[in-house]
Amino acid sequence: MTADVSRTDGAPAGRAPLLAFLITEDWFFASHFLPMARAAREMGLDVVIITRVRDHRAVLEATGARVIALEAERRSLNPLAVLANVARLTAILKREKPDILHMVALRSILVGGAAARRAGVARRVFALTGLGFLGARKDALGAHAARVIRALVRGPLENATTRYLFENPDDAAGLDLAPDEPRVVIVGGAGVDPEQFMPALQPGGSTLRVAVVARMLWSKGVDLAVEAVRLAQARGADVALSLYGAPDPSNPRAIPEQTLREWNARPGVTWHGRTSDIASVWRDHHVALLPSRGGEGLPRTLLEAAACGRAIVTTDVPGCRLFVRDGVDGFVAPPDDAAALADILVRLAGDRDHVLACGVAARERLLSGFTERHVMERVKGMYAELLDARP
Repeated sequence: MTADVSRTDGAPAGRAPLLAFLITEDWFFASHFLPMARAAREMGLDVVIITRVRDHRAVLEATGARVIALEAERRSLNPLAVLANVARLTAILKREKPDILHMVALRSILVGGAAARRAGVARRVFALTGLGFLGARKDALGAHAARVIRALVRGPLENATTRYLFENPDDAAGLDLAPDEPRVVIVGGAGVDPEQFMPALQPGGSTLRVAVVARMLWSKGVDLAVEAVRLAQARGADVALSLYGAPDPSNPRAIPEQTLREWNARPGVTWHGRTSDIASVWRDHHVALLPSRGGEGLPRTLLEAAACGRAIVTTDVPGCRLFVRDGVDGFVAPPDDAAALADILVRLAGDRDHVLACGVAARERLLSGFTERHVMERVKGMYAELLDARP
């Protein structure tokens, strides 16, 4: 898709339209959203990424984007700190004058939406990548927080040229939006490159090798994976679990490192920490496990495992249930149910042919609409439509 990127707002004709991304962490953009920056560059847009800069500036700049540092601590809910962050961002937006501000994840939407109003940035993309730990909460506090967020996002932060980008239709419904509304765009997660993540032969041996690749958060259900493996082993299943990922200290649902080390000492459980070679993980394992408690958009780890031709076991929560077809690409268990997960692992440990068949189906599922190119073309269409819209 090639967009007409001629200016329609009276700005100097010699300047290409500017797309600004706002995201809390540079590593998050590097791991999930590089295809969107490349899509914008394919259209001839200038791109700037506003984020907290740590170790990934060079990776972001390799897309042709400029990077602007904006320091903010995700864990902090101090109102004065949030207001100061809005003020700093407003100054950046007034200086840069982006034609589109693309805000990634809930905190960026709340801060960026307020700053966009103050800076006069009319074209806004609210990219909700799940509700995180708030989405995993099922208590009264979680319900109240969801109502407040919906009132803000659909109230003072929204305008006529706001577009909503979701990774699953459930999140759209959570904001009282229909998935087929013109201002709503649903993409297949962050997308993955199927040439980078290729199927490999199943590992040998009698042990069913299962891996969780995720940030080590309670909301990801890592504890459920550990307990499910213990239950499956108690029933005689030859199952081993590998955990790949590190705690996220800025996330209130981070699992303490001491707990991870205690799990690592259990029979058949190994915590490897963070890895940058995801493809090699799936070469060495039969099954991808993500027992999420909710709050997901569409987990990239499921897409990567599917691209590598691995069976998937996950839970019946938004995003996860969108991608995995129960009994076809793997299995979908009730959330927060270690016993149900154990039943699935026992079954897969005794039926390697079905494990293989699920992996083949998962790869086909990915190719049907969840690749990096699928996502790029969808966002290019959204950007082109927004640039044609007069504020």
